[in-house]
Amino acid sequence: MHEQTKVLPRVAVCLAPGSEEMEAINTIAILKRAGFEVIVASSAEDGALILDGSRGIKLVADTPLIAIADEQFDCVVLPGGLKGAEHFRDSPLVIEFVKQHHYDGKLIAAICATPAVMFIPNELFSQSLMTCHPAFQSQIPEKQLRVKRVVYDKNHRLLTSQGPGTAQEFALEIVTQLENKAKAAEVADPMVVWPNMHYDVLPRT
Repeated sequence: MHEQTKVLPRVAVCLAPGSEEMEAINTIAILKRAGFEVIVASSAEDGALILDGSRGIKLVADTPLIAIADEQFDCVVLPGGLKGAEHFRDSPLVIEFVKQHHYDGKLIAAICATPAVMFIPNELFSQSLMTCHPAFQSQIPEKQLRVKRVVYDKNHRLLTSQGPGTAQEFALEIVTQLENKAKAAEVADPMVVWPNMHYDVLPRT
């Protein structure tokens, strides 16, 4: 009997003009450290693969989102940055991509301004618990808002987080949800993460 090759999680990280650089890069790097297949997709209308982030740092995508819009991923990641979140909000392609993956029961992960700026106006995840950057929390209905660094609503497969300073926790929680806590700890150990992130170091063998 041949052992079956394990299928690695596939993750689409969407980028937009104005996406927050730390949130995008931290997440991409940590998911790659976990060994996941990560596709960085540009939602720019002109298909540009090199985008200016929220602080003017160049972000590079692998492909235009339109080219992979019909593919299925285990997780869709949406970084923040106000202009990036507004771009997602106004992009029918991004909205449909998120809706389809949510309908299929896949994990949707959004951080910073995006949960408030993109989800609420488009009536996405209207029953889900979520958090966002403190500056935008007033835009989330009180019954849905949870003021925590990372919030995972397991009933709706929605993971949200607050900002650049929570990006590592956000990304490691994606690893936890797509794999398990042990895998997240394995990734966190050589990164020397903050002790209060509560990722137990695995016993050395």
